Amino acid sequence: MTTKENIIDKADQFIRAKGYNAFSFKDISNDIGIKTASIHYHFPTKSDLGVATIKEHIARCEALKKKVANESPLVKLQAFLEVQTQIKKENKVCIVGSLATDLNTLDNSIKTELQKFAQIVINWLTEILIEGKELNQFAYEMLPRTKAIMIITNMVAIVQLSRLTSDDDFELVKETILTELRPKK
Repeated sequence: MTTKENIIDKADQFIRAKGYNAFSFKDISNDIGIKTASIHYHFPTKSDLGVATIKEHIARCEALKKKVANESPLVKLQAFLEVQTQIKKENKVCIVGSLATDLNTLDNSIKTELQKFAQIVINWLTEILIEGKELNQFAYEMLPRTKAIMIITNMVAIVQLSRLTSDDDFELVKETILTELRPKK
């Protein structure tokens, strides 16, 4: 991992563990053993680092979309749900959810990138749902985008809520999403 990648990774960890406003370049430098000047070399401002961190999530999402592009809608949906499962396993929260709590204090460049990322995820899941319905693999009554948003919000929320309740609740919500999409016979 390059120094730049290491800085982005550490920023991601801090954002998702503490929130954007709760860490500084000094925290990163102490944690990875470099001078703050090295961080400023790659990211002149904290906003630049925030944008780069979101862009890393966008790149991961795009890579996942590409990886499963030729798979069935169910496999694509399962790939999406697996991202949330991994977040849960790592005891993290979604970057969108974490940054959204700080939204009113974020620089416009971060807000713009965050909105872009959220739209990419919503659009991807909407496309999966439309394809699944067209192939009679999924059944749902509402607009596809609305269903996509409901799935996303359920998953983001259960990652956090199941920290207070149990892992079984996380699995229950995930399985319910899949069950409710199955066509009724």
